[in-house]
Amino acid sequence: MAEARSETPRSVTTLELKSDREVIISRTFRAPARIVFDAWTKPEFVKRWWAPQSRCVEFVDCQADVRVGGAYRYHLKHDGNEFSFYGTYSEITPHTRLAYTQIFEPFPDAAVQVTVTFEERDGKTHLVSHEVYPSKEAREGALSSGMEHGLRETMDQLDELVASLT
Repeated sequence: MAEARSETPRSVTTLELKSDREVIISRTFRAPARIVFDAWTKPEFVKRWWAPQSRCVEFVDCQADVRVGGAYRYHLKHDGNEFSFYGTYSEITPHTRLAYTQIFEPFPDAAVQVTVTFEERDGKTHLVSHEVYPSKEAREGALSSGMEHGLRETMDQLDELVASLT
């Protein structure tokens, strides 16, 4: 006789284009806010989920000084090319809210303003990332680069990571 399994279905990542410069990403994770927040901010965890595995993107270096005025840099390699995402934290409320800039190294004048909230309910965390691009063209460039597919994959990877940490 087969054993019955009860698995919690994986949450879905939603992406909303709120205005011509905004992207809102949301997902519920099966972990407390403290674990999701740590996975989002601590380099030893970021390296395990932030780069889409299907695209063979590798971390070369991952640093984060998570404090107001502190900086982060995620240095990556793909197809022999190296590049970084970096920025500065402007607001930090542990386990609840982060605000920071995100700059893709080839476009240093196109800083994205990111605000991430972590709302815990019944042991699960609803995460919302609100991204504001400097222009419609910058947002469209990000979307046309395959951002949506990569984003969904990395959110799945984050879900697997935080589930393993609970």
